[in-house]
Amino acid sequence: MKEMKELTCIICPNGCTLTVTGDGDNIRVSGSKCVRGEKFAVAEVTNPMRTICSTVRTAYKDAPVLPVRVSAEIPKEKIFDVIRELNKIIITEPVACGGTVIENVLGLGVDIIATSDILKFKEM
Repeated sequence: MKEMKELTCIICPNGCTLTVTGDGDNIRVSGSKCVRGEKFAVAEVTNPMRTICSTVRTAYKDAPVLPVRVSAEIPKEKIFDVIRELNKIIITEPVACGGTVIENVLGLGVDIIATSDILKFKEM
């Protein structure tokens, strides 16, 4: 039996409504105005990836949280696992924007990096 899924493409401003049918190696996409939309739909049904932007706690009273993000997309099913790792962190050293907060989080080959310089010159 062929599965059917409807998606809205987020690759460009067109926001095409895509219909994905099939399973395994036999996937068909309709409704896309470009090849990028087709690639998006196939990836979304076979191996959905996401990015995370969040915060981690710090030991600094005047900057209690530091904004962070993943350095690359992660598998969708790992989002909550990564969030649990972020909840364990308390930053006690200065970190510059782009600095690594967690290296290779959960062995995914992706780092958690700072997205702000608010701690760059902080002292405890």
